[in-house]
Amino acid sequence: MRILLFAASFLIASSLLAQTPKFDAWNEFAKTKFEPKYYEKIGEYLFYPNFPDALKALVGKEITVEGYYVPFAPEEGNYIIISKYPMSQCFFCGGGGPESIAEVTFKSNPGKFQVDDLITVRGKLKLNSDDIDHVNFILTEAVLVKK
Repeated sequence: MRILLFAASFLIASSLLAQTPKFDAWNEFAKTKFEPKYYEKIGEYLFYPNFPDALKALVGKEITVEGYYVPFAPEEGNYIIISKYPMSQCFFCGGGGPESIAEVTFKSNPGKFQVDDLITVRGKLKLNSDDIDHVNFILTEAVLVKK
């Protein structure tokens, strides 16, 4: 009888977990609305983000993002850029928008990556709307989960 109750409990718990939607950072980033804003410092219009409240609520919390390594950032320190899309389709080289890239600052050097390596990272979310030297979505204190 105990085995039967355990098995039934396990099946119910498994089905409930299977129904819980997996957090998709790229989908959440895509909910950000962008509008052109003139930046006098560089004399150009750039996309200015209007982050949704649900995304603002995640600031400072750990999130996990899977993306492609894009060799855009300087090869120094623990800082890289990942993209929702491979390099040929990313924001810098293809048709992706600013919501399709994230900056990652690692706690410690994760080693070298190759173009389009699909990696998974986990870090604390920071949103950036004002510093044009950084992208809009940043993971700080990040660790490499999977390469």
